[in-house]
Amino acid sequence: MMQALKFSVKGNLGFHVDNRRVLAGCCDSRNGKEVWNNLCLRKQCGSVSGLRLSLGAGLGGKRSVDSVVRKFGKARTSKVHATGGVDDVSPTKIQVKSSGSVLPYVGVACLGAILFGYHLGVVNGALECLSRDLGIAENTALQGWIVSTLLAGATVGSFTGGSMADKFGRTKTFQLDAIPLAVGTLLCATAQSVQTMIIGRLLAGIGIGISSAIVPLYISEISPTEIRGTLGSVNQISICVGILAALVAGLPLAATPLWWRTMFGSAAIPSVLLALGMTIAPESPQWLYQRGKISEAELAVKRLYGKERVTEVMYNLTAGSQGSSEPEAGWFDLFSSRYWKVVNVGAALFLFQQLAGINAVVYFSTPVFRSAGIASDVAASALVGASNVIGSTAASFLMDKKGRKSLLITSFAGMAASMFLLSLSFSLKVLAPYSGTLAVVGTVLYVLFFSLGAGPVPALLLPEIFPSRIRAKAVALSLGMHWVSNFVIGLCFLSLVTKFGIDKVYLGFACVCLLALSYITGNVVETKGKSLEEIQHALGVGA
Repeated sequence: MMQALKFSVKGNLGFHVDNRRVLAGCCDSRNGKEVWNNLCLRKQCGSVSGLRLSLGAGLGGKRSVDSVVRKFGKARTSKVHATGGVDDVSPTKIQVKSSGSVLPYVGVACLGAILFGYHLGVVNGALECLSRDLGIAENTALQGWIVSTLLAGATVGSFTGGSMADKFGRTKTFQLDAIPLAVGTLLCATAQSVQTMIIGRLLAGIGIGISSAIVPLYISEISPTEIRGTLGSVNQISICVGILAALVAGLPLAATPLWWRTMFGSAAIPSVLLALGMTIAPESPQWLYQRGKISEAELAVKRLYGKERVTEVMYNLTAGSQGSSEPEAGWFDLFSSRYWKVVNVGAALFLFQQLAGINAVVYFSTPVFRSAGIASDVAASALVGASNVIGSTAASFLMDKKGRKSLLITSFAGMAASMFLLSLSFSLKVLAPYSGTLAVVGTVLYVLFFSLGAGPVPALLLPEIFPSRIRAKAVALSLGMHWVSNFVIGLCFLSLVTKFGIDKVYLGFACVCLLALSYITGNVVETKGKSLEEIQHALGVGA
């Protein structure tokens, strides 16, 4: 929390310098000169050189003061104007080069995101072969349950993940998460009945639901402000890599139908690596600080950013928690008037993300391409996965340059246009000779635009806009909305296509994209380049 610097010049003036806490100073007027005493800048404020104060008429006319304060950190200049008072100075941030090692721990966390994507995509190519192997080739309802049971488990896991992350910490939750991920994977790989397959998918779903909640949360809390957008995008890239790996893993199925068991079983390896990696990864400094483990938080900061930034980061944690002695938020607090606006944004973004049709494309691109006459439907689906990775990689470079909101707007606009193209390619007879090509082009464009904004931004934006008091639970609630809508799409997509036709379903997805554009324009705030504490204060929701 910022506190004012008070100067006594026939009265007190208060202002902020560089968004840092400044302690008391005193200015006396002697023979037209200003003499400054006892000016203290708290931790990493930096120096204030050439501090210019224009005093208003209430102080006997305007006078200028040039004062040089002894260096404390990096020099900068602040200009303050006052007319009977002093306005806040726009903050100028210090960027201290980090000697820490954030990237290895982001990489370990992203194993959870890779598994997220892999379990989503693995059923795409394997569904036909496993259905024949388990004797349900003609039962589309049971096939739908095999797809969507994963999503039902993920819904449970996303809510569970928030509470676990608050209670046990982020790294311990990752380790616990590896259990359902590994067990569910092995059950799927060895299943001899539909019931075993569904139980395995349910457990794997609980695992990826927990991962979906804690991967972006952990990355956001350990990332330096200046590259938080880029590192946050790595989460989405990892999901795309997982989906692509699943699609590529399905290529041998044509020659080896039982290959689907190997496809499922191989996911146990990253599950074990995730558990092992999190035994050495540092805990989130924010979580440690909130639990009163100050010395442990300092050690975590030193490992993540280097000793040069310990004072700065600890100051930000202190500033963000000042004035808030409230207990940890409960689930019902999320619906209070204080927090509902930001919680609403989080839930809405994930709702639009799923109802815009992305997972229908991921799950069912293979049969859709086949119906459009594409010779190598699995290869076409792998192309879709590759475009997802390419778009997500581009987003990681643009996130901290263009901003989150602008990428969301561009993304949903492009997705709407792509879905309109797909709908027309399946509905207009004049385009029938080109329907296969248009299906691939429209799908690839759709996925590219999705991965530029609608894919990576919600998972990054949510931990930024949610106050620390509700962050884990609010992220979990938003992801619960993600998984509920995902479950509905997975369960109903093929039935909707059968009843209304693929062209009308794609047209509905396009309309959802347009609704999302309208909502984002009016409700989403830009968070680029701001610390988590600054974003919370700007939104007026505090810690």
